[in-house]
Amino acid sequence: MATVAVTDATFDAEVRQSDIPVVVDFWAEWCGPCKQIGPALEELSTEMEGKVKIVKVNVDENPNSPAQMGVRGIPALFMFKGGEVISNKTGAAPKAALQGWIEESI
Repeated sequence: MATVAVTDATFDAEVRQSDIPVVVDFWAEWCGPCKQIGPALEELSTEMEGKVKIVKVNVDENPNSPAQMGVRGIPALFMFKGGEVISNKTGAAPKAALQGWIEESI
């Protein structure tokens, strides 16, 4: 399953009300490090299908969700479980590091 684009309007339904853990990637088109981790998140979304859902929020098009989460820098990754943030990470990382962070959180 590919990553899912989430908007301010769909954030609660897609993230907070999800039955499985959700990784939220706050990103922007102009962000180089965001583009670096994009392909790894797409691969992990497919490889970990059913265990975790990975969604992406474009901070330029959807300013409310990152503001509510206190996002100050991107890429910013937040792990939600049961509707609550259980872990977060800022900055780019290799796929193996991202996978390890996700696996230890779920």
